[in-house]
Amino acid sequence: MASLELTRYHNSPPMARFGSRNKSSIWLSDGCFFLAGAMSALLIVWGLCSFIIPIPNSDPQLNSMATKLRSINFPTNTFTNFAPDLLHDAADTTFYDDPETSYTMDKPLTNWDEKRTQWLLHHPSFSVGVPERVLIVTGSQPTQCHNPIGDHLLLRFFKNKVDYCRLHNYDIFYNNALLHPKMGSYWAKYPVVRAAMMAHPEVEWIWWVDSDAIFTDMEFKLPLDRYKDRNLVVHGWEELVKRNHSWVGLNAGVFLIRNCQWSLDFMEVWASMGPQNPEYEKWGETLRSTFKDKVLPESDDQTALAYLIAMEKDTWRDKIYLEKEYYFEGYWLEIVKTYGNISERYNELERKVGGLRRRHAEKVSERYGAMREEYVNNNKDVIGEWRRPFITHFTGCQPCSGHHNPSYAAQDCWNGMERALNFADNQVLRPFGFQHRDLLDKSVSPVPFDYPAV
Repeated sequence: MASLELTRYHNSPPMARFGSRNKSSIWLSDGCFFLAGAMSALLIVWGLCSFIIPIPNSDPQLNSMATKLRSINFPTNTFTNFAPDLLHDAADTTFYDDPETSYTMDKPLTNWDEKRTQWLLHHPSFSVGVPERVLIVTGSQPTQCHNPIGDHLLLRFFKNKVDYCRLHNYDIFYNNALLHPKMGSYWAKYPVVRAAMMAHPEVEWIWWVDSDAIFTDMEFKLPLDRYKDRNLVVHGWEELVKRNHSWVGLNAGVFLIRNCQWSLDFMEVWASMGPQNPEYEKWGETLRSTFKDKVLPESDDQTALAYLIAMEKDTWRDKIYLEKEYYFEGYWLEIVKTYGNISERYNELERKVGGLRRRHAEKVSERYGAMREEYVNNNKDVIGEWRRPFITHFTGCQPCSGHHNPSYAAQDCWNGMERALNFADNQVLRPFGFQHRDLLDKSVSPVPFDYPAV
């Protein structure tokens, strides 16, 4: 966003009044000409800059300032400095006008970095803040859920993502169409991510989040500076992938990928191990022989990613970041039972720091999140290892189909989801003055003033 302050849009003070003096006719004539010229100049300057900066009545540098202001080419719509101009689309030719450019996975896209840069040059109002601009992409199958509560759960999972996006000013795209007829199941996400890159050249990052993943720290923001030299971020451990050749050394259900040519090239190679490839069965055999703990016989996207990291590291590894410092996504079974202790630790911190429990508008929630983050990082005696998990991922539980890992009961899945959704919802409802007293109870109660100090 632009750094201009809103106060610059206030109207300028009234123009200074010019009084008359008793002079000879010559001086009076010259004075009138001077005053007329000065008044005209001042009116022009006022018209140019009344929406930029206030001009005080007695500023002795007014003429000098007016000269400088005249040399500046002001935009016709000053407010575009604050937000992208959604009503403007340049007439200049871009990649969108090329009939050979395709959104589908079967046709490679080349020179994407140059094409994207050109589009941004033709749409300058979108150029500010590009490095931090993120589009969250998620979705589900195009058919109705078999699980009787599946569609309701997917709605609540989606609401959670919309809440997170609203709090952090991110755009979100939810897809429930199969964009490639042969790429279903876990492979279905890649045609969507590729199409999203083309549909949104203004964003730097595409953030895929599985439909069964829940944001459970609504205040935490991605440390994008940490990934400035990387193009793909996934949750994982390098030693498990590279040394142990374990297919569960990472998780591909949540990943952050840069909108660039490297990513397009990488996804083309990654997706080539998918079901649309005639060598699909052969790839399944290769992945199973490489990753001995792999159970499923077919080629899946997670093991395929692990293979590229472990076996083709010289080609791709330098641009891939395996995040293990926080729950970029975390296994639900070990997380949901900790919510009660985590809530108590955060309440204890708020009892000590009055600023954190101050009521505030939802629009300024990021300020309080940044304040809390400082205390969470620097007060290990209060929070310790009990910080909120960023994303709780219900791997092994399928809310739509109702299938689940046989090592636990279906009710464990549904209860865990209820707890996670309400744990996140408490953070969302707090600025609205309500919360769930019990994480297994959908009902809410008003939050007392100065809670939790009362």
